[in-house]
Amino acid sequence: MTRNKILYIDNLKVLMTVLVILHHTFITYGAPGDWYFMQKTTLIGALIPMTIFVATNQSFFMGFFFFLSALFTESSYNKKGAGKFISDRLLRLGIPLVFYSLILSPILNFMVAKYGRGKTYTFLQYLGGYDDWIDFGVLWFAAALLLFTLIYAWVRKLRGDRPQKTYPAPNGKALFFFALSLGLISFIVRLVFPVGWSLSPLGFQLGHFPQYIALFTLGILASRYNWLQQADALNGKKWGVAALLLVLVAMPVMYVLKTVTNSPSEAFRGGLNWQSLLYAVWEQFTGLSIIVALLSRARRKWNEQSPLLKKMSRAAFGTYIFHPLFVIGISLLVKDLAIDPAAKLLIVAPLAVASAFFFAGLLVRLPGVKKII
Repeated sequence: MTRNKILYIDNLKVLMTVLVILHHTFITYGAPGDWYFMQKTTLIGALIPMTIFVATNQSFFMGFFFFLSALFTESSYNKKGAGKFISDRLLRLGIPLVFYSLILSPILNFMVAKYGRGKTYTFLQYLGGYDDWIDFGVLWFAAALLLFTLIYAWVRKLRGDRPQKTYPAPNGKALFFFALSLGLISFIVRLVFPVGWSLSPLGFQLGHFPQYIALFTLGILASRYNWLQQADALNGKKWGVAALLLVLVAMPVMYVLKTVTNSPSEAFRGGLNWQSLLYAVWEQFTGLSIIVALLSRARRKWNEQSPLLKKMSRAAFGTYIFHPLFVIGISLLVKDLAIDPAAKLLIVAPLAVASAFFFAGLLVRLPGVKKII
């Protein structure tokens, strides 16, 4: 794929990065989930849209990141060879992991302890009792991506360079059964690893990993067989309508069922019950519908870049790495404002997005840094 034909993929990465920042800001102020610092609103009128937003995001956005990253994995391997490919991935993913764990994570946790919880110790005093030195935080994604790419390189090395067959892109029926199968597999995995359970200290939420593995693999195949060039045949508008119905109709129906049956929220996160099965299947159908709709629309409408969007695209990974600093920092700055936390969301979210991209845009200009991120 030539550079001028894949601008829409860069644009999608910018969109996903913005969604990640918003996702964590929504969790800060009321949406379900865990984060460094939280001030939860109690307003039902705010909690409902917040919950819908993060549940919809969770259904697709990290899986979509793995898919988009996988699109360039095979071409990079073919160009560089196994040794250079592995060393390049260790550099570009390994160094940010070490930096986040040993430097950024202690700073973030100290900020929350001192300015969020009112602790009086200094940073050096805090480090004296600090023992979470392996903490990838939001960079669990980079750790998982590094693991996936190393496995890919190992498989390629074992298989060698075999003649490639040609396979047509999956049609709507194939994608339907793909989503259904993925929902059932997720349900089975969540019997052991419910949503919210993470593998310490890596931070892998294994209940979501069936989707991540499947979409990374699908990205490899899509690149190998040039499936994105056939994406328009999938009728993205229909998938978009399906996504809207799943979010705006099916999700409220699930909430009504939860209320009528008096089901605890934990039942939807995992276990041998209809609630977990329903949520797992809903999540995969919703996620796949959004991904297909976005890919189709982006290819047709978003394959251009303004100078600003080009800079944001270049800074996307750096923004992903450093966005917790700005989400946490700005939320701590406004924590004492005498307004409801839901109103603080309207202040913190745009400021966090703008400041994180601005900072990363400056960072990637540095000679040593731009070779890594």
